[in-house]
Amino acid sequence: TSLSTSTLITMSSHHWLLAWLGLELNTLSILPMIIKPHHPRATEAATKYFLIQATAAALILFSSTLNAWQTGHWSITNISTPTASVTITIAIMLKLGLAPIHAWYPEVLQGATMNTALILSTWQKLAPLTLLYLMKNSLPNNLILTIGALSILVGGWTGLNQTQVRKIMAMSSIAHMGWLVIALSMSLNIATMTLMVYILLTTTMFTLFNSTTTKTLTDLGVAWPQSPVLFATMLITLLSLGGLPPLTGFAPKWLILTSLCHTKLLMLGAVIAIASLPSLFFYIRMTYLTALTIPPKTTNTQHKWRHKMPHPWALSPAMVMAGLLLPLTPLMAT
Repeated sequence: TSLSTSTLITMSSHHWLLAWLGLELNTLSILPMIIKPHHPRATEAATKYFLIQATAAALILFSSTLNAWQTGHWSITNISTPTASVTITIAIMLKLGLAPIHAWYPEVLQGATMNTALILSTWQKLAPLTLLYLMKNSLPNNLILTIGALSILVGGWTGLNQTQVRKIMAMSSIAHMGWLVIALSMSLNIATMTLMVYILLTTTMFTLFNSTTTKTLTDLGVAWPQSPVLFATMLITLLSLGGLPPLTGFAPKWLILTSLCHTKLLMLGAVIAIASLPSLFFYIRMTYLTALTIPPKTTNTQHKWRHKMPHPWALSPAMVMAGLLLPLTPLMAT
């Protein structure tokens, strides 16, 4: 049922009440999926997620009512009240888990299973981002750019201290959302391409971690012998997630920095380029732990004691796209 949210928001004729209803439906639909393992951590994660999303939805309802009271319409695309515009933007940032209101996000991802964490990191971003797309002309740009730059800084620096893979991916998601909202304030085409690349890379990484049952950084070191080819491509995907040049992940950062230069926001461009270095560091640390800490050789035992790894059919094309889509940048950005 959580699949109906974006559809409801799109079909709502740009009416705030139906958009709010879609967000609430989305939140209530994902809660059973988070709580399904019947573990105290899952219960805690579901409770935190519910409280945060309900708070954000209440703020959106309050702000849209305030806007309707002062202007006489419920249109999403035309918010003429500055107070309502700022409050709704902050509420959507809370839903997306952007800094400085991001602390709930790593905790919820850590309490959920790998598959649920994947849904929280990808599909659950679509509904709030749809609202941001519709509000494009009413957004407070200075606030958006500040929150985006802060998210890139926080996502990079906080991720340095983590050993849990899901928390690292949560910090990565916060940093990528920072890039995305900065793109959103300049060009919808670049923002859409950034979102597509983010979803592709995040889905690939979570699927890889799920296939190899990787929960912590130390799990990465012993998993090479299970499937050397799989892990070689995992290294490339990690580097692509960090935004290294010949790979797919470089394309959105390249275009965003170019747009910032064109709009004379050179200082912001320099800050977010430098702020993405800590993120790159912990991706490279993950590749180091995977490939270089344990010799990449098979075991000497006569018996095959490892479990057979599942290989989802979509994993191979996803890994190829995660590394090789950079030449298609002009096509994706238009």
